[in-house]
Amino acid sequence: MPAEPRPSVAATPAETAIIVENLHKSFGALEVLKGVSLSAQKGDVVAIIGGSGSGKSTMLRCINFLETPTSGRIVVSGEEIAVRADGSPADRRQIERIRTRLGMVFQAFNLWTHRTLLENVIEVPVHVLKTPKNEAVARARQLLDRVGLADKADTFPAFLSGGQQQRAAIARALAVDPSVMLFDEPTSALDPELVGEVLSVIRDLAAEGRTMLIVTHEMKFAREVADHVVYLYEGRIEEEGPPERVFGAPQSARLRQFLQTVG
Repeated sequence: MPAEPRPSVAATPAETAIIVENLHKSFGALEVLKGVSLSAQKGDVVAIIGGSGSGKSTMLRCINFLETPTSGRIVVSGEEIAVRADGSPADRRQIERIRTRLGMVFQAFNLWTHRTLLENVIEVPVHVLKTPKNEAVARARQLLDRVGLADKADTFPAFLSGGQQQRAAIARALAVDPSVMLFDEPTSALDPELVGEVLSVIRDLAAEGRTMLIVTHEMKFAREVADHVVYLYEGRIEEEGPPERVFGAPQSARLRQFLQTVG
């Protein structure tokens, strides 16, 4: 069934953290995103679910231009990203600025292996945002403590578990005080016994009102934490709505089948 439009798309920039409208992305002849639109208000947690190849990760990567959208409109904190006719960014400096408002947490951690956790967390604040180093270090220690890694500040990633590395990656994303957090299947690379510690940190962020877009295959977690759930199927939003309806009374036959498969 067609996805229900969210009222927040028409909200004022002061209330809206992110707007994505009619997003398309093709890789050669393969069209991965076929006109995706979604939005998040400040403090919203939007869970994005769907099968492999549905376009979930591509959508997140297009939002911060790690992938160049083929077409579409993206607005972050009231600022629309300027693009050329082919979808490429018109102003690279704007992209760099927008990225400081988007804290990205990847599947595979993406920590700098030759730097300690503390050095990982202060890298962008010091070298991109030009934060004084002593301030960045103090903030980094607070964030590492917040994710339960205060005693690992001088440790290199190779000496940590996957769960610890992902918690450090969350601290690094928080170091720029982003307006929106983007999580790309943050537990998919973890052993089952380590998943809970990462989800606990994300739950805490949701409880304090962080705006987040979370691509996840953890259905129970999405149902508990999300304000809004989006189900992608073959590059389109097949169904969306509040978690109690999406999970409790899905309208789409494809969504019902997906939930039976993953449930």
